[in-house]
Amino acid sequence: MKITDIETLFVDRWLFVRVHTDEGIIGLGESGTWGYLEASERVVQTFKRYLVGQDPLRIEHHWQYLYRNSHFRGAAIMGALSAVDIALWDIAGKYFGVPSYQLLGGMCRERVRVYRHVFGETTEELVEGCIGAKREGFTAVGHLSPFVPESPRMTHTKKIEDAARRVKAYRDAVGDDVDLCIEIHRQLSPSEAIVLAKRIAEYRPFFYEDPVLPDNIEAMAQVAAHIDIPIATGERLHTIFEFEELLAKKATHYVRPDVCMAGGLTHCKKIAALAEAHYVLVAPHNPLSPVSTAACVQLDACIPNFAIQEYPLGEDKPPKNEIVRQPLKIERGYLLVPREPGIGVELNDKALAKYPYVPRKIVTTLREDGSVVDQ
Repeated sequence: MKITDIETLFVDRWLFVRVHTDEGIIGLGESGTWGYLEASERVVQTFKRYLVGQDPLRIEHHWQYLYRNSHFRGAAIMGALSAVDIALWDIAGKYFGVPSYQLLGGMCRERVRVYRHVFGETTEELVEGCIGAKREGFTAVGHLSPFVPESPRMTHTKKIEDAARRVKAYRDAVGDDVDLCIEIHRQLSPSEAIVLAKRIAEYRPFFYEDPVLPDNIEAMAQVAAHIDIPIATGERLHTIFEFEELLAKKATHYVRPDVCMAGGLTHCKKIAALAEAHYVLVAPHNPLSPVSTAACVQLDACIPNFAIQEYPLGEDKPPKNEIVRQPLKIERGYLLVPREPGIGVELNDKALAKYPYVPRKIVTTLREDGSVVDQ
């Protein structure tokens, strides 16, 4: 079997990659470099010059060949490599007639616990989102910020106390039946992160996500050493080497690799193994399309140290439920692990034209004084 073509498709706000073979088997993947998809698409086209004519089943070899062919690294490259890798695992599963996870060690679980995104501009909207998720059967909610748009000249005390009151409101709204994944979006300094963590510990967050910027792992480790709630981080990291440093410094309790940016299924299986050796659990990052969700579930199904899966809003609504045929099934807060060969989903070509590509605008949040807020 040989690769005959690499196809890139921009749809809505996503970039998909399809790898074609001379046996008619087509593999599907997605790039997770959502901020710079045009750059990632060009990297895929560069990879194509090597991949066409190759045996698609030599997945590890192709991963190493592409990653190590030059000294350049970064999100655009890793998003492209991830998309190709997922597509190759999709081909392998279809070729052997089994789900991709079967080739990665087999099923560890039959269903995958997820946390539902909750958004809102006010405390009331966020609380209602938590209640709504519980009503729908979800046992965890996430992407749940303790911050709403800041009032002018907010003091440190008011910032911390308002955030703590919101977390209390979330806990009061759902009781002990729903876990709270608190998302900080890297918006605090280490000292602020420590203060807030101590204030909200009594509300028992499932995890405290990205309290500080991930660029300085020592800073994340400093926070982890001074608080009593678990940290989750890793969505911006690309390689096993970065994750190993994070783990060695005891800077996290949950690693959050993005399967569509941290090297696909090949590399994320290794990241999970590194975490397992440190008794750290895996909560894959997933803000993308149902293709990303399907790839994540393939990983979740075959690793022993899986914790919970991020599940973005809208998978049951257009455009997401139209761009794929037969989206994954969800029951009472769990995604059912698919039994179909490959990653378990296919694009619905007839619907793609309805959702032309929407280039991302460069919009960065500013404070009242005009300075930049970390994203």
